[in-house]
Amino acid sequence: MNITSPAIPWTTSDRTAVRTSSDDLRAVPAALRSEWIKITALRANRIILALTAVIGALIAGVLAATATDPKLTASELFIYPLPLVAMLAAVAGILMFTGEAQHGTLAVALTARPARWVIVTAKTTTATAVGLTLGLTGMVAGFAGAVLGGVELGSGSHLVTRALWALLYIALAALIGLGVGMIIRHTAAAITGLLMWSFVVESLFAPALPEAVRHFLPFSAGYRLLDAGPGFEAPVVIAHQLARPQYALIFAGYALLTLTIGTVLLYRRDTN
Repeated sequence: MNITSPAIPWTTSDRTAVRTSSDDLRAVPAALRSEWIKITALRANRIILALTAVIGALIAGVLAATATDPKLTASELFIYPLPLVAMLAAVAGILMFTGEAQHGTLAVALTARPARWVIVTAKTTTATAVGLTLGLTGMVAGFAGAVLGGVELGSGSHLVTRALWALLYIALAALIGLGVGMIIRHTAAAITGLLMWSFVVESLFAPALPEAVRHFLPFSAGYRLLDAGPGFEAPVVIAHQLARPQYALIFAGYALLTLTIGTVLLYRRDTN
């Protein structure tokens, strides 16, 4: 004689069957650990970190060795490599999302954590940490390279201020990269588009634009967060510049915009 158990209807009164906001909030630390594992396991990120150190030391060292201005010191030269470091940070931010989207692991992550804001929060936090790490690495390597290149250490009065503005610049660049990656979802297209815009489009079309518009070019605004002497000129010329905090707000606005658009698309698109 077969004995079958009566079917138990699913009901929302069963607390174990319902995901609550508290459950989603408690999932954030696990999502952060997951992002940390991905970041440290991916070979490309180790290469980017090594390139950051090499670029920082090499550019600052060469500039120091060939400098003819005796007033040029390590406390100023250490930020000269940072525009390239910012691009590396943006590339790292792009890879944080496009790598998962292209290799199909994004669907697995969303299945494990259906609350997409948890993933966005974890990736945003991790991208910020990556930007800060790359910025600090680039600055330390740049300072060491400048000293090895033969220049004086210079005054430390502006060193901390310059370093803090530079860290903000690199961290925001990483967040913009993450946002662009979330929007485009293709590694080659996202990296190519970002580099083309930064190095080609802004430089070519900026002279034809009114100065009021030039203030709002994203990477031109970000570039002006770097605090150095008159020898450190931005590629986009602006006669009447805004204050550095204003450019910080402009650059941060682009980071917020790209992340917002990317988050909306993450909610609306299929997981594949």
